[in-house]
Amino acid sequence: MDWLDDLMAGEATVGDFSTGTLSVVIACAALSMAAGILCRRIVFPRLMDVFSKIDRIDSKDLFAPKSLRWMVVFLAMWFSLDWLSATDEMGEYVNAAPVWDADLIETVEQIAWAGFVLLVLLTAYRLVDYLDAFIVVEGDDMAARRSLASVAESIGRLAVVVLAFFVIAGLIGVNLNGLIAGLGITGLALALAARDSVANVFGAISIIVDQPFNVGDWIIVEDVEGEVINIGLRTTMLRTGADTMVTIPNSNITNSPVENFSHRRFRRIRPSFEFEENSGADSLRKFCDTLCEQVLADPRSMKPDDSWVRVTQTLPSKVTVSSNFYCASSGRTQREFTEDILMMARSTGNECGLVFHEPRLRAQK
Repeated sequence: MDWLDDLMAGEATVGDFSTGTLSVVIACAALSMAAGILCRRIVFPRLMDVFSKIDRIDSKDLFAPKSLRWMVVFLAMWFSLDWLSATDEMGEYVNAAPVWDADLIETVEQIAWAGFVLLVLLTAYRLVDYLDAFIVVEGDDMAARRSLASVAESIGRLAVVVLAFFVIAGLIGVNLNGLIAGLGITGLALALAARDSVANVFGAISIIVDQPFNVGDWIIVEDVEGEVINIGLRTTMLRTGADTMVTIPNSNITNSPVENFSHRRFRRIRPSFEFEENSGADSLRKFCDTLCEQVLADPRSMKPDDSWVRVTQTLPSKVTVSSNFYCASSGRTQREFTEDILMMARSTGNECGLVFHEPRLRAQK
């Protein structure tokens, strides 16, 4: 590239740099900065908008982490300086003939490369938060995908931290072979000392594989009842009905029974009614048949073959009528339907001439 050689030629006027060479280096720095801004504000949001699977990604207000911008800046700067300073076997410049301080440029190249590597790790750690954009997709199994995203983010951060440890050790000149050998012995000792933590990690994997619950489910485990907020590598977080947060080790969960209310296909309603002991058999049968018909006629009722109203107990002081009904798995539906069933029972009992049992009235007689 003769025109570039002509531009960068000349006498050293600023330090060991010619005016043309200094201008080219400044232009490379400016273009590198522009490339970083472009990637953060335009390229990254557009890519996320195209490939992400969830609605929360909107390219209009989404910016990449600042570390991504500087990562691109350092990479572009290193690449441009490396291209300008490329030499052949004879030590002659291949692409250009810059007039500059070669030692200074080599130092700048090394700093740019080290900065790029470190910023790659920092950017990877920050971008772990966007994993759910590719895991959580619309469908019938959203809860399972949110759970997978929660654990994937924890594993991703841990992997980045471990990788960063070895990369930084290599950059500062640590002998990685000796370090790895030493870590093998140290790791064995740590594994024995931290076996509970290891058990929790395997517990997280077991939760994701077996899926006894997912993020958003309402569960009871170890006498703690609440909504699953997060499934991490070590613990699972529940928000209780009192709006408190409870943290349970994953190993405890895998070794304990888990009752998952969110997996119910229906809800069971089992009200019972007590009548005075002198209630007639015909009246009781009429009450049972009429109430059962009224409840099953309601569109909220489910499982008619398993629904019933029957006399289940007779005592010297009272007769007990039990019932069994089902409705959709909704707390609101269950509450409203239960209230309606009780009101139906009260009205039907009066129509059948039955008297509801009242112990206090009997005690006064």
